[in-house]
Amino acid sequence: MLNNLYQRIKSVQWFNKKRIHALVALLMLAIVLFLLTFTNVRAKIYDIEQFEIADETILSPITIEDKQQTDEKKSQAFQSVDNIYTIDESKLAKQLTYIEDIFKAVNTIEEKEKNDDVKPDSTEELVKQLDKMLADDITSSLDTDVFEQLLKATKEQRDLAKELLVKEVTDVMETGVEASEIEETTENIQEQLHLPSFDDKFQKAINEIAAFAIVENNFLDASKTSQAKNKAANEVEPVMIRQGQVLVSEGERITSDVFHQIELVGLLDNKSNMYRYIGLSIIILLSMAIIAYEMYVLHRERKLHAGVIYAIVIICTMSFVFMKFGSLFQDDWAKVYFAVPLGASAFLLKILIDERMAIVVSVVSAVFATVFFNQQIPGTLNLEAGIYVLFSTIFAVLFLANSKDRTYILKAGLGVTVVNVTLVVMLVFLSYELIPTPALWLQILFAITSAFLASVLTFGLLPFFETGFGILSDSKLITLANPNHPLLRKILTETPGTYHHSVMVANLSEAACESIGANGLIARVGAYYHDLGKTYNPLYFIENQMGAQNPHELLTPEQSAEMIIEHPYAGARVLRKHHMPQQIIDIAEQHHGTTLLKYFYYQAKEKDESVSEDTFRYPGPKPQTREAAVVCICDSVEAAVRSLDHPTPEDIEQLVNSIITDRLLDGQLNECSLTLEDLKHVQITICETLKGIFHSRIQYPDSMKTIKEAN
Repeated sequence: MLNNLYQRIKSVQWFNKKRIHALVALLMLAIVLFLLTFTNVRAKIYDIEQFEIADETILSPITIEDKQQTDEKKSQAFQSVDNIYTIDESKLAKQLTYIEDIFKAVNTIEEKEKNDDVKPDSTEELVKQLDKMLADDITSSLDTDVFEQLLKATKEQRDLAKELLVKEVTDVMETGVEASEIEETTENIQEQLHLPSFDDKFQKAINEIAAFAIVENNFLDASKTSQAKNKAANEVEPVMIRQGQVLVSEGERITSDVFHQIELVGLLDNKSNMYRYIGLSIIILLSMAIIAYEMYVLHRERKLHAGVIYAIVIICTMSFVFMKFGSLFQDDWAKVYFAVPLGASAFLLKILIDERMAIVVSVVSAVFATVFFNQQIPGTLNLEAGIYVLFSTIFAVLFLANSKDRTYILKAGLGVTVVNVTLVVMLVFLSYELIPTPALWLQILFAITSAFLASVLTFGLLPFFETGFGILSDSKLITLANPNHPLLRKILTETPGTYHHSVMVANLSEAACESIGANGLIARVGAYYHDLGKTYNPLYFIENQMGAQNPHELLTPEQSAEMIIEHPYAGARVLRKHHMPQQIIDIAEQHHGTTLLKYFYYQAKEKDESVSEDTFRYPGPKPQTREAAVVCICDSVEAAVRSLDHPTPEDIEQLVNSIITDRLLDGQLNECSLTLEDLKHVQITICETLKGIFHSRIQYPDSMKTIKEAN
């Protein structure tokens, strides 16, 4: 129990140590990334004054609306709309009715005077009669002289005057008469009504009737006028200062308007840069959070150690430095980002870490490619560069299907070449602007160069990461699996029985791991070296005795247990001395977990009932990874099956099931991520493999007996 508690404490300390490494490494990466990118989002701040001469051409770093100019244009548009007036047609009808009433009343009185036999009334009496017949609006507005002149005039004169009045008043008032236009309009009508046949007094009377008839009938429509003015103002396009727009050229004077624009786009105040720095910091933190999560996933899969952490950070830094360096030589035609070998980071991460981490870093690189290649114009993102980097690196990961064979790097490089060229052509076709043919060929050359450099860099840097950071790649594992490796030669020559046992365990472990999606190659290589510790006391292990006397017969059970229990840790010490990968050391150290040496324990218990079980248990640790757990199971299964004489398939299944059940009940698999479903597949795979090895054979007759019978 104390040993288990110690192992748990050690595991927690190990995780905390890795967490510190990860935090430090990601903090360093974030700082480096900020230092590389802040110039791409920073706008240059100018110390200038109004009316001085510009020392250089100043461009706008952003697109922004000049609200002051927009408001001025809207005000001009608002004021330029004329007032809208509405003609009151009832006014015209009313005035025409008054004219008709005046002449009709005069004609009526005249007819009445002609028909009456009595003495005609005087003019004054007739005027009084008209005053009673006509509306108050008429009588109060016209003098009695007007009526007198109408009564004195002939009917023909009155009819002509009426006709002219109706016509002129109608023509004028149909077009509308404003209050300010009444005097001028009246004068114009009076000129039109002037006829030689009219005497002066009659003409004056007609003019007064015309002046009475002309009234205001064109009124300001405030609602429609307001709507029209607002519509005109709203239709004014905002005055925009476009990104990249020349605000002032070198040698020109900085006028007040220009100074206002420079101030508006934030080139006089460093405050705008602070917002950009905050935005950049946020995207960097989000990216670091994604990478940190992927590191946590690696931790859960027992693949994370300090070497992996710093390898990831260095590869990411390498990608960012490549992009920054390439951005220094970028212009409109020489799109240098086509030549940046970011495929190298995808290849390295796929080979050294795993596919998932390679894809995540590819996406992060694509995001920051939009920043690096914005030609240092703050506020812009180069989506073309981001699309190119994203597809190029993702396909680099996908093309590297077999990371165990380094020749596949060349094949993947050829695939990336095709993808890069295709992307360049696609982006050119999608562009609005046509580029010269030499520029197109230059970009295609860049794309080919990118894939070539990615392959070369991968070949060159892979040994550095494998050796310098202790990362176990498939190619490294294949090298370690070479039978000519000094340690494997040592096992073969000094403990041939153990070597054969290790090869069998390797075959079983690889098949079982591959059935559950674990790394079969790590399990195979780990199994090759897992019993290296037996080379120091080979005869204490039954597979190496080969008929010799069993030395355990001369030892007490406690002494025998001590000799047996030592071999995983002796092997681990040798592996560390030879700088072997940690995963291989872990398998050697953990392949017995904290299991009990039952044979010697029960042998000791026969002599002393009070003997402690802890004396006969391996100190551990228990298997921490799926691969170590599978090797632990296969090691016991192979040894047990080898002790059977002509095992049947049923015997094999029963034996394998009992061993797995025993390991499960003993808690040996509690600290690894094997599930019950995984154990089911492991059991089936081991049984199928063993059945293939121990299949039934044809019994051939004894050769000597057959010869004798023939004679």
